[in-house]
Amino acid sequence: MKRKNQPRTLKGFRDLLPREAIIKQQVIERLKKTFEEFGFQPLETPTLEYADVLLGKYGQEADKLVYTFKDKGGRKVGLRYDLTVPVCKVLALYQNQIPLPFKRYQIQNVFRAEKPQRGRFREFTQCDIDTFGIESPLADAEIIQVIYAALKNLGFKEFVVNINSRQVLFQLLEQAGINEKGRQLSVLQSIDKLDKKSQEEVEAELAEKGFSSQEIKSIFQAINKAEPNEELKQIFQFLKTNKIPERFWQFNPKMVRGLDYYTRAIFETYVTRPKIGSITGGGRYDKLVAQLGGPEITGTGSTIGLERIVEVIKDQQLWPELKTNPTKVLVTIFSPELLEKSIEATNQLRTAGINTELYLDPNKKLDKQLKYADRKGIPYVLIIGPDEIRQKKALLKDFSSGQQFLLSLPEILTTLLAHKT
Repeated sequence: MKRKNQPRTLKGFRDLLPREAIIKQQVIERLKKTFEEFGFQPLETPTLEYADVLLGKYGQEADKLVYTFKDKGGRKVGLRYDLTVPVCKVLALYQNQIPLPFKRYQIQNVFRAEKPQRGRFREFTQCDIDTFGIESPLADAEIIQVIYAALKNLGFKEFVVNINSRQVLFQLLEQAGINEKGRQLSVLQSIDKLDKKSQEEVEAELAEKGFSSQEIKSIFQAINKAEPNEELKQIFQFLKTNKIPERFWQFNPKMVRGLDYYTRAIFETYVTRPKIGSITGGGRYDKLVAQLGGPEITGTGSTIGLERIVEVIKDQQLWPELKTNPTKVLVTIFSPELLEKSIEATNQLRTAGINTELYLDPNKKLDKQLKYADRKGIPYVLIIGPDEIRQKKALLKDFSSGQQFLLSLPEILTTLLAHKT
């Protein structure tokens, strides 16, 4: 039975304990390194935007998932749904301060009022890369190349980037006799669910929307005969030129990307396990900056879903050697009288660049301090007792091997710096 006033966490939101937070931070660091290797610069935008900035850009179904409310000033505002619309707002606002082409990466939390499930939350972190002001398909190919490099740098071995084009999709719908823009978008919203539903279920959904059986049949016949257009062929050639193995990417005419702002090439990445949907998704959008009041600037980019990346790393045990505690050594306090010696050693270790924790209760017995270090996964413990002080040395205990060494401080520094964790 729950106690009255027991604290709770909102459904779809999470508290990240240190173990998972460390994995997440490591992913972010590796992604930043990859992004910067390709010339992308960091950018940040506000958590809250005016609601009219966000709404009307994603499509009717996605708009329903945007958290909107009135703030204390009576303004209608919304929480970031993604990072693409905010960066396009930035380009509209600061067009005279941002030289083109503009390549940016952005790592921030977004919010969606959707049903939580594995790898899908109401607050989660997106890692975006986008290139603005370049029409060439080489820019799209580079985004895919960055995705490939990033996942490889994270230790991923099996994944596939699915590539398609909204132009191909609209051409297919015209071949099927679906010419009105609203009906085309409605079809695409349903086809976009083929990664979660069977073809029969999607056909039933289209029938409920009022499409005839002949129209539905024509839609899937057109999809099954689809071929990449010239722009996609150029992207594929660039991928080959960049030596990206073809087992990591493929043309997939059933892949849609449900957001309305995509206009040309689109891409999503999937892993075989766990079954958590796409781990990256993006594409080219030509009109979004102008829609937000800026000049006509084309953009192409992708988001990498951080929470899903972490799920894959944990599920496939890709980082078995990852240390879950950044602390390398715990300096114990032998007794209150010797506290000053422990503080002195702690400061010297930190000055040398070694992550060091000082046990903060001088009255705790030594065995309690050792158990604390073991429970936290701290690999080394330093003990400075009266005997060690007389010899001008300290006892360094290695929890991984169970060995301990009586060493001078310079020898301790050499030992710890030589064994990086």
